[in-house]
Amino acid sequence: MSAFGTTAGRLSIWQAAWVIARRDFVAILLSRSFIFFLLGPLFPLVVGGLAGSVGSQVNQAAERPEIGIAMTTEDTDAMLAAHGRLAAKLGPAVPELVVLKRLEPGESFDAKALLTQRGSQVAAIVTGTPAKPEFTAAAQRMHWKGMVELIAANALEGPGVDYPEATANPVATSSASDRTNRLRTAQAGLVMLFLLIMLLAGMVLSNLVEEKGNKIIEILAAAIPMDAVFLGKLFAMLAVSFVGITVWGTAVFALRELGGGSIAGFLDGLTVPGVGWPLFFGFGVIYFAMGYLLLGSIFLAVGSMAATVREVQTLSMPATMAQLLVFFFATYALSDVRNGPIELSAIAFPLSSPYAMLARAATDEALWPHLVAIAWQILWVAIFIKVGASMFRKRVMMSGPQAVKTKRRGLFGRRKAASEPVRA
Repeated sequence: MSAFGTTAGRLSIWQAAWVIARRDFVAILLSRSFIFFLLGPLFPLVVGGLAGSVGSQVNQAAERPEIGIAMTTEDTDAMLAAHGRLAAKLGPAVPELVVLKRLEPGESFDAKALLTQRGSQVAAIVTGTPAKPEFTAAAQRMHWKGMVELIAANALEGPGVDYPEATANPVATSSASDRTNRLRTAQAGLVMLFLLIMLLAGMVLSNLVEEKGNKIIEILAAAIPMDAVFLGKLFAMLAVSFVGITVWGTAVFALRELGGGSIAGFLDGLTVPGVGWPLFFGFGVIYFAMGYLLLGSIFLAVGSMAATVREVQTLSMPATMAQLLVFFFATYALSDVRNGPIELSAIAFPLSSPYAMLARAATDEALWPHLVAIAWQILWVAIFIKVGASMFRKRVMMSGPQAVKTKRRGLFGRRKAASEPVRA
C-alpha cells in the first residue's frame, strides 16, 4: 500500500495526473511555439490600450458631475437661474446643480460631513452666498471651482460686480467619488480576467486535438485512468498560463520602471479596492484559476467531441459566444444593488461567479463571501471535471466490445458507412 492508498504497481489518479501534468508542462515550456505564445498578447494589449484611451476620452466628454447646493432660498434660486443660463450656452460643460437644502437665514450646514458620508450621491457641495461661495470637494474635483465661481458671478445682479473667489474646502475623498472609482477598478478587473481566461483557455483545445491526431491520447488513456489524463492536462495548462502571466507582468513592471514610473506610485494614484490591493491581487489569482479550470474543462469536453481542427473551431464558437454572454452578465451585475437578485444570480452561476466575486472584492470590504464563493466554485470545478472526463472517456476509449456495439459515429451522432456486424 502506497502513501496515496493504492496498491503497488498502480498509480493513483492524483499520481497519474501529476505525471501527465509534469510531462505536458515541460514539453510546452521547451517548445518553440511557447515563444510565440508569449508574444501573442502584444496585439490584444495594444488594441486594448487604444480602446481604453478612446473610451476614457468618451467618458470624460460624457461625464456631467452633480454638485450639491445648500444656500438660502433666495441665493439658491439665483444660483439655479444662473446655472440655467450658462447650461443653455455651454451645455454638458456645466455641471448639474442639485439642491440639498434651502437654509434659513443664519442656519449652518456641514458640507464635509455630508460629502464623506457613505451613500452620498454628489461629488461636491457649494455653500455660502453667491458673493462669497464656499466650495467643498475632493482634491481631484477642485478643478470645478472655477465653474462654480462663474455660476456665482452670473447669479449676482447689478453692473460692475466683482468676480467672486470661492473658498476651497478640500476633503480627502467623497463617498460618491470613492464608489465610482471602486466601480471602475471592478470593471478593469473584470475585463482583465476575461481577456486572460479567453486568451489562455484556447491552449487546452489545441493541445488535445494535436495529441488525438497523433494517437498519443489513446496510449495515455490505455495506460492510466482517463480522469487522471483530464486532470493532468488541465492543471498543466493552468501552470503554463501562470508562467505566461508572470512573464507578461514582469515585462510590464520593467517597462514602467524604465519609463520613470513605478507600480507602487501607480497604485497610490488609484482608489484602494474594498479588500485592499494585496488581497485583491490574491483573489484575482484564485478567481483566474477557478474560471480557467471551469472553462478549460468545458473546452476539453468540446475537444473530445472533435476529430479535426475544423471541428474544434466549429464546436468552440458556441462556447466562446456563451463566455461573452457570461462576461456581459457579470458586468451588468455591477449595476445592481448590493445583494440584489442580479448580483446574487451572477455569484451563484458557476461560470460568472469568478467575475462577480472579483468585482465584489473591489467594491466591498467583507471577506467571508469570498470564502463561501471559492468553496462553491471548487465544487463546480470538481463536477465539471468529472462530467468532462466522462464525456472524454466515451469519445476516446472506442475500442473493444463497446466499439463493436456503437460502430463509428459522426460528429452529431449520425451513423457512418455501415459495416457488417462482428459475429463470434
